[in-house]
Amino acid sequence: MTEVETTALETTAGSSTARLMRWATYASVSVATVLIITKFTAWLLTDSVSLLSTLIDSLLDAAASLINLLAVHHALQPADRDHRFGHGKAEPLASLAQGAFIFGSAAFLLIEAGERLAHPKALVNPEIGYGVMVFSIVLTVTLVIFQRYVVRRSGSLAIRADSLHYQTDVLINGSVILSLFLTSEMRWSAADPLFAAGIAAYIIRTAWKIGLDAFNILMDRELPDEDRNQITEIALAHEGVRGLHDLRTRSSGTHVFIQMHLEMDGEITLNEAHVIADAVELDLLRVFPNAEVIVHEDPEGVEEVRKEFA
Repeated sequence: MTEVETTALETTAGSSTARLMRWATYASVSVATVLIITKFTAWLLTDSVSLLSTLIDSLLDAAASLINLLAVHHALQPADRDHRFGHGKAEPLASLAQGAFIFGSAAFLLIEAGERLAHPKALVNPEIGYGVMVFSIVLTVTLVIFQRYVVRRSGSLAIRADSLHYQTDVLINGSVILSLFLTSEMRWSAADPLFAAGIAAYIIRTAWKIGLDAFNILMDRELPDEDRNQITEIALAHEGVRGLHDLRTRSSGTHVFIQMHLEMDGEITLNEAHVIADAVELDLLRVFPNAEVIVHEDPEGVEEVRKEFA
């Protein structure tokens, strides 16, 4: 395959991935909007604090999904003169905002649950709550399936963070159904606020995970060890490569950046070394299609200062 054909193939794949990511953000905002309207109506008719918890969660989902939509749009913009490495870090920035939104919703929910524990209220029209929760679960599961497909194709952190929201929503909605049953049928008035408090704790855990993943990307954390080991194996598999050092990796949005020094026979020509480096780069791109690979060729056995990392 020629360099022109490889570039064309990467461009086509990139366009397809970008289109999927955009559709995932549109779907997320649409689902959140529908759920907000449905849950708000159901909360007014049932006065359930656990149902209120899912409404608050959906409101935050909508806000986070809107941020995602804007972040993904920005992250997909091509590199320009002022942003030579692209705009991929818009995604983890959006994920940090999502984490803050989720944490805020959990704090508010804990306050509401405490108030309801102190002043219990009877539920009304629980059958409406059941119907709304079942509808929410079906719609949310459909969205999560689509988001997982997009994440597999793109590796997008922002879409993965958004999907994590909705995966927890499925569990939350299921717990609300149980809460409604215990409160209305078993007459356990404390079930509603207790389940709401449990949901809040789970939401806080989710916010921490999303924020930590985003922070690691913003801080240019290395790729996982299994990825780094795979990169090393691919490079050393080439006959002309005698060794490898100063391997550095990081990710930004859907892109991966790989830098390395390849050690080669010092007697070969610069052109031959370049051919070997290009072959290593192409093999890496087959495994990491969204990567930007920078290779420095070193003669084997040359003494040089190398950075050591603990």
